[in-house]
Amino acid sequence: MADSAGIQQGSPAIGAAGLVPAAPGAGGTEGSGAAGGSARIAAKKAQLRSSPRPKKLEKLGVYSSCKAEGACKCNGWKSQNPPPTPPQTDQQSSAVSLQEPCRSCSHTLGDHVTHLENVSEEEMNRLLGIVLDVEYLYTCVHKEEDADTKQVYFSLFKLLRKSILQMGKPMLEAQESPPFEKPSIEQGVNNFVQYKFSHLPSKERQTIMELAKMFLNQINYWQLETPSQRRQRVPNDDVAGYKANYTRWLCYCNVPQFCDSLPRYETTQIFGRTLLRSVFTVMRKQLLEQARQEKDKLPPEKRTLILTHFPKFLSMLEEEVYSHSSPIWSQDFLAGAAGGQIPIHTGSTPGEKRKPSEPLHHEENKRPRVVGDIPMDLINEVMATITDPAAIPETSLLSAHSARDEAARLEERRGVIEFHVIGNSLNQKPNKRILMWLVGLQNVFSHQLPRMPKEYITRLVFDPKHKTLSLIKDGRVIGGICFRMFPSQGFTEIVFCAVTSNEQVKGYGTHLMNHLKEYHIKHEILNFLTYADEYAIGYFKKQGFSKDIKVPKAKYVGYIKDYEGATLMGCELNPSIPYTEFSVIIKKQKEIIKKLIERKQAQIRKVYPGLSCFKDGVRQIPIESIPGIRETGWKPVGKGKELKDPDQLYSTLKVILQHVKSHQNAWPFMEPVKKTDAPGYYQVIRFPMDLKTMSERLKSRYYTTRKLFMADMQRIFTNCREYNPPESEYYKCANLLEKFFYTKIKEAGLIEK
Repeated sequence: MADSAGIQQGSPAIGAAGLVPAAPGAGGTEGSGAAGGSARIAAKKAQLRSSPRPKKLEKLGVYSSCKAEGACKCNGWKSQNPPPTPPQTDQQSSAVSLQEPCRSCSHTLGDHVTHLENVSEEEMNRLLGIVLDVEYLYTCVHKEEDADTKQVYFSLFKLLRKSILQMGKPMLEAQESPPFEKPSIEQGVNNFVQYKFSHLPSKERQTIMELAKMFLNQINYWQLETPSQRRQRVPNDDVAGYKANYTRWLCYCNVPQFCDSLPRYETTQIFGRTLLRSVFTVMRKQLLEQARQEKDKLPPEKRTLILTHFPKFLSMLEEEVYSHSSPIWSQDFLAGAAGGQIPIHTGSTPGEKRKPSEPLHHEENKRPRVVGDIPMDLINEVMATITDPAAIPETSLLSAHSARDEAARLEERRGVIEFHVIGNSLNQKPNKRILMWLVGLQNVFSHQLPRMPKEYITRLVFDPKHKTLSLIKDGRVIGGICFRMFPSQGFTEIVFCAVTSNEQVKGYGTHLMNHLKEYHIKHEILNFLTYADEYAIGYFKKQGFSKDIKVPKAKYVGYIKDYEGATLMGCELNPSIPYTEFSVIIKKQKEIIKKLIERKQAQIRKVYPGLSCFKDGVRQIPIESIPGIRETGWKPVGKGKELKDPDQLYSTLKVILQHVKSHQNAWPFMEPVKKTDAPGYYQVIRFPMDLKTMSERLKSRYYTTRKLFMADMQRIFTNCREYNPPESEYYKCANLLEKFFYTKIKEAGLIEK
């Protein structure tokens, strides 16, 4: 059952330039004819729109309400409830004449279109497009077998019928409007690429971005399984939550691909981790299976990308999708190394075309800029001048100031060393290689920890409750960290940590610990405890351990072993830090700061010509006219008059506010914005303001200074420009009213002219 449900859920071609979506109807199983169906609908619309006007009126008459005199309530002879038979064919429909009587009333069809006589050609073409969408949905309702899907098609059918009757635009009535979850899938994948791969050289990072775009494209054309199919496949799942997302997906993403009268959104832009979790497992399995089946059909340049890199990319993403503590789903996720978002484009929302070079920026990731912030343009310019990580010299030539783990990281990248978490098991058949590695670890720990009894080391290394992060070089063990996890107590005890003596001072110990930290973050354990002897205290301090234990004593007493003459140390992990790449990120940040300092110093050292005007008798000049003064960052301080008398301030502000309210461009801002007039307004605008609210605040003597008053007024204009496009009437009103307001403020002497 699971396999059949997975196949029906969707099977777009991997790596294809144009993915073929499945059309609605028949459970989304029309298959390869889906794209052809969409093309046929578009061709029909083009043909109908090029027809003579009488033909258009005949088509619209079938769906329009009767306008004859009297109390005729006929809404056309297409019933609101689709009958059990398919609609008429095009040949039958084309035989209709405006002189024929309506099938639902005694009047002619010409009486149904009298209101369209003076309608523009553009509006008539729009209505004809809705008519063809109605007929398509009419067929879908008839063919569809799934009850949930059929109900959605029928609701959309009625919505479009109503739009024709009322000559309005189809508006989906829902409790929520897109986006339904933040951050979106697109933003989460964007954050994932930034979080895991921002340290890579540009060429490798470009490969990851290609994989991310490929994955997002697959989701945008993925056919979701119906709620009933999912209920059979995953009985214990949140069926109600999935059904809500399935309905939204049909209304906003799937049906609008074919019925373009409805606004269409990309799945990855309006849904978040909840939907991704519901499809990821099946989707990953099916994508990889299809890649293996079609490997011979793939072009050579795509074959390595899809067969080698894509599976690893999906595995790493899967961990972040199902992890409860992954930072990529945090709304305040801040990119660390790259200094900006990596652009991964999948499409655009209706009415908003994004330029190919425009990076993805979402409101949830925009933090307010503060004084002293460095402009992003400057950061990006400096980033381009930093040496590519691919040009890092060989291990033997590394700088003395390099990070401790830099050499080890380079060796891991080249495949010289490997890291594996291994352990003994009483339930599975012994693996010869694992057992050999465990013996090797026992030898390393016994040799490097001579004061520890060999029998004790052997017992813990081979204890099924203990695991060991092993460091493998040339197929043999050269080091490791033995530990035991206590998930219920929220910590892990590190028992042994050692690297063989002839492989020390190469950064292996630091890199081992960093891998262990990332392993525990994935398993949601964020505290380490260990007893360190006098020789190991220095090492553990360098790895972030201290004697200040963050774990409550009641959590670990009785769980860990006490050692005489050893010091208990602890380390608290930060789940937002990629520890194995942390030193690379810090190094890159240092290089950025260094470059910025060099640029600033070059500006400071610039010599400007002296002033010669004083030789001509000039006694005084404005400060800003001194050459170079503005380049230092100096700005003239405004000398606006701050009225000390509260009554005088109140009177002045009252006059200004009255002038603003009386202005011809003030009409959009007189009262608070209504949710019905601007859907989603209060999701975009966090701090709304309007002239009515300002009047109430003025009466209550809220404005104790001119700055408070000016800040509220400025917020009105800023909010308007943030929500509305520049070409809108509201945007223009805001600009004109803002100019008028500052004129009045200057006239009142509250700011310098």
